[in-house]
Order: sequence, then C-alpha cells, then structure tokens
Amino acid sequence: MPINLFANGYVTAINTVDVRPQVQNIVREVHVQEGQEVRAGQLLITLDQRNDLSGIDRALAQVVRDRADLADAEATLSRNQELLAKKFIAQAVVDTARSRVDALRGTLAADQAAVKSSRIALDYNLVRASISGRIGLINVHPGSLAQPAALPMLTISQLDPIAVSFTLPERELTNLRVTYPKGDAPVLAELAGAGEVSGKLIFIDNAADAQTGTIRMKARFSNADRRMWPGTFVSVRLISRTLPDAIVVPAQAVVTGPVDRFIYLVQPDNKVTIQKVVVVAIEDGKAAVTGIVAGARVVVEGAENLRPGATVSERQAAAGGGSADTTAPRAP
Repeated sequence: MPINLFANGYVTAINTVDVRPQVQNIVREVHVQEGQEVRAGQLLITLDQRNDLSGIDRALAQVVRDRADLADAEATLSRNQELLAKKFIAQAVVDTARSRVDALRGTLAADQAAVKSSRIALDYNLVRASISGRIGLINVHPGSLAQPAALPMLTISQLDPIAVSFTLPERELTNLRVTYPKGDAPVLAELAGAGEVSGKLIFIDNAADAQTGTIRMKARFSNADRRMWPGTFVSVRLISRTLPDAIVVPAQAVVTGPVDRFIYLVQPDNKVTIQKVVVVAIEDGKAAVTGIVAGARVVVEGAENLRPGATVSERQAAAGGGSADTTAPRAP
C-alpha cells in the first residue's frame, strides 16, 4: 500500500540571474525583447565603448614606445659589452646599461598587462546572458545610464528544467530517508486544468523549522512545454513509503471508541464481535490496520446500531454508491 503525502507548493526557477553592468556606462543598444527566450552567451545589451576603445589605443601606443626604448637599450648594452671586452670602458657602464634593459622589460610587461586590462574593460560593455532562459522586464533603454548598484537591467529565469518548492511535516523525513537513501523520491505536481506532471526530489533543507515543525523540500520537473510557470501554486503529491503486505479495510469500517479503535468482525454464524485494531495509515478511503487477518469479513455500514453478539446479514450496495459488499444489522 503506497503512502502518499500531500502539500501545497509553488513553482520556482532553478536559476535566476539579475543582469547588472560591471561598470557605469550609457546604454547604446538593447538586442533583446521582454519575454524573449535567450541562450547562454547571447548578446543582450551593448554599452558605450568609445572611452574603452580609446584606452586600448593608448595602451597599445605605450607598448610600441616601450618596445622601441627596449630595443635601443639592448643595442646600447650590446655595444658596451663589446667595448668592455676591449677594455675601453669600465664594468660600471655595462652594469648601468643592463639595469636599464631590465627596467624597460618590466615596463613593457606592465604596459602589455594594461592592454589586457583595457580589453577586459572593453568586454564589460558587451553584456551577455550567463544562462539560458526567459527574459523578464527590461529596465533600461538606449540612452539610459546603467549602474552596478541600480536596479537590474533585466532578469533571466531558467524555465527548463524547473523546480517546485514545498514543505512536509518533519516526522516524515525519517521515512523518506529510509525509503529513498539517495533522496530522489518521485514527486507529482497537479496543475490547474492540466493534470499531473512527474518529477523527482532534489533538495531537502539542512534544518527543520522549529516553529512550524516542517522541513523545506524542492523537486525538479522537465518543463519543455512551459506548462509550469514560476510563482504559480501547485498541489504536490509524494510517495513517502510503501507498506508491504498491508491488511487493508475500508476506512469507514474503523470505529473510534472512547479508548481504542475497533472493527466489527462477522463470524461464520453471522454474529459480530469487536476486534481492536491499530490504524497504521489511511490512504484514498482505505485504512491499513493491524490486529486482524486477511480475508476476515467486517461491517462497513450500520455499525452505529450494532452490539457484540448481534446478528447481521449482507446486502448489495445501491448502484453508484457505497461498497460492493456491506453488512447491516438484521431486523429482530
């Protein structure tokens, strides 16, 4: 007998990205529209690149000058080494020339790094999508000032796959962990007017809420057809465990007494006796119980008029309602 857990959940995007500029700049062009599906790496917005382009040109010019100075210093060092070999100059002159060559090499390396930095700064002006998903509202337009600390220029939400967040009583966690050691329990979500979709559990929070006695969970669903939308509410059903070899009776056969729960058993002579039972679970109008054996006949209807030892007779339920086989007290 499968034991289902029911909960109310809401759909959430697995990944949501707020797109902001890394530098303050003017928006030159917006390449996408609101509600558009985009791919990871797709160009979204172009910022004003003129200042950064001029910075690259300036850095490249400095590298050219450094290379010319370095070439002159290396030639000077070579000449001085030849003169030193002929003892026309002192060692100190060669050492000075060598130090100048080393210094210019360091300057060239620093200016080459400045070129790379300028190219990175230039790339900041090309805002690209970091994930694939659907664009929400666009908050900037050509001519707007984009700032890192302001509202996001736009938001991208991943819609496929998608997640459903919900909570379950903390007492069910043990059953879930035992039944599904990997935490991949099957989860069904009921969509309004669209039937059920199946997914699997992907997340169990690392702590229960002490105030509500619940624990947060999340399931992932395939959403290629976009039937599920972030922010919408859904009904969640999760099979927490299965009772093997369960003894099942109609739930209405279980009578709640002042102290215990019991069932009226029908003996071979059609007289009834009381049998105490323990209800393990109730699911879809059926109760899994302990205390009776499979195949026993039980009273389903009319138990309110019975006493131990009363004689009963079976009758068929009316068409379209009740159980197929029920019992009722026999009239005296």
